[in-house]
Amino acid sequence: MLGLKVLSALTLAASIVVSGGIAKAADVPAAGASPRIDAIKKAGVLRVGVLANTPWLVENTTGSGEPWEGPAWLLAQEYATQLGVKLQPVPVSHETKVPVLASNQVDLSITPLAETPERLKVVDFVLYSKTSVCIFGRKDNKKFSEAASVDAVNAPDFTVAYFIGGAEENWVKERFPNAKLRGVTSSSAPAPIEEIMAKRADAAAINRVQWVLLNKKVPGLTALPKENNCQDSNEKAAPVGLAIDKGQDVFLEWLRAVEKDMQPKLTADEARTVETMK
Repeated sequence: MLGLKVLSALTLAASIVVSGGIAKAADVPAAGASPRIDAIKKAGVLRVGVLANTPWLVENTTGSGEPWEGPAWLLAQEYATQLGVKLQPVPVSHETKVPVLASNQVDLSITPLAETPERLKVVDFVLYSKTSVCIFGRKDNKKFSEAASVDAVNAPDFTVAYFIGGAEENWVKERFPNAKLRGVTSSSAPAPIEEIMAKRADAAAINRVQWVLLNKKVPGLTALPKENNCQDSNEKAAPVGLAIDKGQDVFLEWLRAVEKDMQPKLTADEARTVETMK
């Protein structure tokens, strides 16, 4: 028995020398380890559900180059390259972007999804970014523009507007219990901008990415937190990533290992995409 163990150890050592070192965490699992990877390789394509969500996944409508861009697409390209298959985008909707996984219409849903307790019950995530909100107001409103932090808005002399039934309503009520709250009917705008411009409110919440677009479109606004044009905000933060169907542990571990290796490139690509929005 001892001789067999020694032989096995020598064989392993030899394989490490031949390969040039210990296998990296992101190495593709061997055949038979992951039924999903085996199926992808057999089909020759990696099917990914796509639905635009700036800055993580942006559709290229120019007619030339890659059909999509952004960190979600960059990561999906790396997966396809390492698997040795083609990348096949499959259009999905807001209603189908999660169910398509259970129905096996796609291998990954790369349309950017915020991780929530409800979604975690049915899918597993590969996280690479986050979503959060900014608090914005008028530059000429000294009370707001001179505020040092978001905490300063939680005061009786501030009025914070929100859309009734909107995504930020409950958060605004919890975050600013000491401020005057002004609920208004939702509109096509990403936030209650009319309340701010008409000076009926001092502040309102908006998604950090939508803030970049709003700030470009409407002059005379400013936001909190001030760092990096509010892109580093941790207010109402939630992780963002791609999703796979449950019960694929080996596949999931490999996907996460590749994402970890790619993280600096993904962060840089997200920053580049945000910059193009300004």
